[in-house]
Amino acid sequence: MLFVVIGPPAAGKSTWVNERAVPGDIVIDYDRLANALTALDAAPHGHKRPLATVAFRAREGAINEALRHVKDHDVYIIHSVPKQSAMERYEKAGAEVVTVDPGRDIVEARCAAERPEDYMRGVKRWYGSGLRQRPAPRPAPPQTDAPHGAAPRPATGSRAW
Repeated sequence: MLFVVIGPPAAGKSTWVNERAVPGDIVIDYDRLANALTALDAAPHGHKRPLATVAFRAREGAINEALRHVKDHDVYIIHSVPKQSAMERYEKAGAEVVTVDPGRDIVEARCAAERPEDYMRGVKRWYGSGLRQRPAPRPAPPQTDAPHGAAPRPATGSRAW
């Protein structure tokens, strides 16, 4: 199953994925990739060129390969504001689009406290009047009381929400 997780910066997209993905699932997260490609003590967000360029290209390669495996593996792609062409590609692969958005006030407070200053531009872009069209939001599936990774996997290999 393919899950495409969208939402503004600092909305909790990575947290949403981390609470559901289990070992063996494929998780494509730009920040994880960028952090894997730099020194251990580097800032976790706000990557600059050339690191950002290398991480984006690695992410695109990972997405290309992962889309070949969605029939027999769960794949999570965090893609904050995908272009229409990316959404069409994901939909063709049978994506379940999950919008994580706790609200602008919460996102702005998190960005101010936890992210580089320029992340507010991403917040404004997400909530703005349409620099990019976004898919209609779908509510996140309800959470279970099971500990992380303990939810049983149905026979199909995808999550039972």
